[in-house]
Formats: sequence, structure tokens, C-alpha cells
Amino acid sequence: MRHIPSLSALKAFEAAGRHASFLGAANELNLTPGAISRQIRSLEEFIGKKFFERGHKQVHLTALGRDYLAEIKGPLGQLADASRRIREFDQNSPISICAYPTFAIRWLIPRWSALYDQYPNIDIRLTTSLNVAEFASGHYDLTIQVQGDRATRDGLMVEKLMDVDTFPVCAPALAETIYAPGDLAGQTLLHAAPRVNDWKQWLDFANESEVDANSGLKFESTNLALHAAIEGLGVAIGIEALIQDELASGQLVRPFDSKRRSHYPIQLVYPGSKTSDPLFKAIKDWLQEEAEKSRAAA
Repeated sequence: MRHIPSLSALKAFEAAGRHASFLGAANELNLTPGAISRQIRSLEEFIGKKFFERGHKQVHLTALGRDYLAEIKGPLGQLADASRRIREFDQNSPISICAYPTFAIRWLIPRWSALYDQYPNIDIRLTTSLNVAEFASGHYDLTIQVQGDRATRDGLMVEKLMDVDTFPVCAPALAETIYAPGDLAGQTLLHAAPRVNDWKQWLDFANESEVDANSGLKFESTNLALHAAIEGLGVAIGIEALIQDELASGQLVRPFDSKRRSHYPIQLVYPGSKTSDPLFKAIKDWLQEEAEKSRAAA
């Protein structure tokens, strides 16, 4: 247990030290000078040191008192700022978020109830898009997108949420016919339009040149390609964080152990001005906490 003096005593000491007057502190804190004196005396007894030289009508900080005043000013100011931010916290202020459809459906929405359990009155406006221009429109408080640059740019903050680890996945029955990457030549590859290079990049990663990376069926979304894989139509490229439930249930399996990590992780992109918004910070921190849980479960 931490042994710290009372907040009332610290506030009385800080005000008296700043005003060099018990009366000035009393006026600021709406107390009597006698109450200020008692608070400060209790602080001196707690610390075991004398902080003021008391005259007939004046008080002066001792050298130790001046040092202690300098030490506590910062923490007291931080406490006041934190209290102000919490008072101003408004769960009804809408937060607009834009994310990729598959990410929203497979990762964000299944976790949504946990966020609303913490903030039942929160107002989130969720939009999904595959349009790069939409993400760059400036219409959103937060976008969740694939980005390579982690540096601040154009007044925006870029913060990594999770890595993109990819590998082939298929239905269990189909996996029984696949033993090595070369066996994919006899399988139907399932492609998702937003990630047209996934198969080529994975086959290059696996040093497999005999498989036509462009052959197979093409779908407009990763979600559709994964559903096709569950139904046994072929082999898709899965993003580990987005298919954990299907892997755990056995709907999808990995024919190979190896996985490729993309150079472009999923990032949180937001205006730097939002960092002082306590509601926004709460949502961002929640996303990071959920991403950490997702990594731990992988």
C-alpha cells in the first residue's frame, strides 16, 4: 500500500506556497486560514519535515519546502487536468469510423458488444469502404486501413493496430489432397478483388513458381472468397486475425504451417487533434487492447 499524504493537505500546501500566504490560500480554496494552517501542519507531521517558517503575519517556505513545492506542482496539475477531461467526457458525442468491409464484418463487429458494455451510450458511426479516396476524404475521426508509413503525415497520426499475416486456407476435406505448395497447381485458387496480389506474393514467399497465381475464381471481397473456401470451392488466402474463429472451429484449416507477414500492417489513422479527446482515446485504446487479445489467441 502506498503511503501518501491527503490530497487536501497537498492542495493547501501548494496554494499557500504559491501565494506565500495562508490567507491567500484560504481565499482560493474557500477555507479559513486556521484550516489551511492545520492542513499544512498535518502534512509536515506526515513527512516529518518543516515546510514553512511562520512569522507574526507572514509565512515563508523553507528550502525544503521550496523543493517539495516544485516536486508536487506537476502531479497536482496533471490530476486537475485528468479530472477536467473526465468531467468533459461526453459519450453522446459521435465518433465516425471508416474501415474495410471484411475487417468490419469479421473482426470489428464481433467485438462491438464489449465496447458498448463499457460505454453504453457511445455513438459510433461506422462506414465501410474499399475506396482509397474515401479513407483520405477527411470525413472520419478514425480510419482503419492498410498503411505502410507509421510516421505522422499531413497532420495525421498513423498507429499500427496489427500485422497482416497471410497463408492459404481451405475446407478440411480439400486439405487432405494438399501436401506441398506445388499441389496447389491442381486446385482452384480463390482471389479477392481488394487484395489481388495475395496469391502471387504468397507463392513467391513459398518459392513456388509452377503454380499460376492468376488462375481460379475471383470475388469482389475477401469475405466472399473465405466463404467459398469454407464451402470447399477452392483455396483462399486468409489473414490470420480475421479467420481465428473459423480456424478454431475447424471450418477452415491451413494446409501448410508457413505464413507470410505483409510489409503493410493494418493501421489506425486519425487527425492529431483527436489525441486530446478522451472519448476518442478510449475507443483507440480499446481497439489496441482487442488487437492484443487477438495476437495472444493466434
